[in-house]
Amino acid sequence: MQRLHGKVALVTGGGSGIGRGCSFRLAAEGASVVVADLEGSEGADTAATIRSQGGKAVFQPVDVRRERACQVAVQKTVEVFGGLDVLVNNAGIYPRARLEETTEDLWEEIISINLKGPFFLCKYSVPEMRRQGGGSIINVGSVHGLGGAGNLVAYSVSKGGLLTLTRNLAVALGNPKDRIRVNYVIPGWVLSATEIRIQSEEGRDENWLKEKAARLAMGRYQTPEDAANVIAFLASDEAAMITGCVLNNDGGYSVRCIGTEDADTIRGR
Repeated sequence: MQRLHGKVALVTGGGSGIGRGCSFRLAAEGASVVVADLEGSEGADTAATIRSQGGKAVFQPVDVRRERACQVAVQKTVEVFGGLDVLVNNAGIYPRARLEETTEDLWEEIISINLKGPFFLCKYSVPEMRRQGGGSIINVGSVHGLGGAGNLVAYSVSKGGLLTLTRNLAVALGNPKDRIRVNYVIPGWVLSATEIRIQSEEGRDENWLKEKAARLAMGRYQTPEDAANVIAFLASDEAAMITGCVLNNDGGYSVRCIGTEDADTIRGR
């Protein structure tokens, strides 16, 4: 029996990286998936691939910075699949900037996407989950939401705020009336094509990346599937008693890197 059979999931940032891997995994577990993304071609491709493999998925364009767009994404999910059981707030950006380099525009952009967007989506998803007896909200966070890094000021603040939002909603919604669980997942360092390009632009070559991988607790970078496995579990009824939890799925990275020079080289979550 598929763990998510009959459930409906909305995944933001579902066109690439962790969001794409998560969309695939939730669909494989039997969920009907709404792949929400700002980038149409990638999101549409993710949904089409799921359908080609026998799953149920549609693409929904969304700019999470806009409240109305988030409201529409939730409405479309309910219209297409009849309800909403799982919300995965994955969409996020992580440009580097130290305090003095952080402009007002950059601050607003990071906070809007990484924190305000999840707030909007929770705001409109909760009533739909409540109507059908409960649900699961999974916020994709970061080790920097716990400890911060000098060159990720706005990003760290946004992920710290997302953690506080998670805990607040877990308390507010963890009752017999709402039955909505809210959790915070910390993925590790995912080495995507974008990540490789950015590290290269900053003067770090393939040998540097290999050396870093060897120093990671598990000896390798993470894949989107690593995060997707945990998210699928939290979305399922197997996690019925888990809420308000910070689930650290970073392969021990935070244990070794918080407060060290390595924090300044991390581009990913």
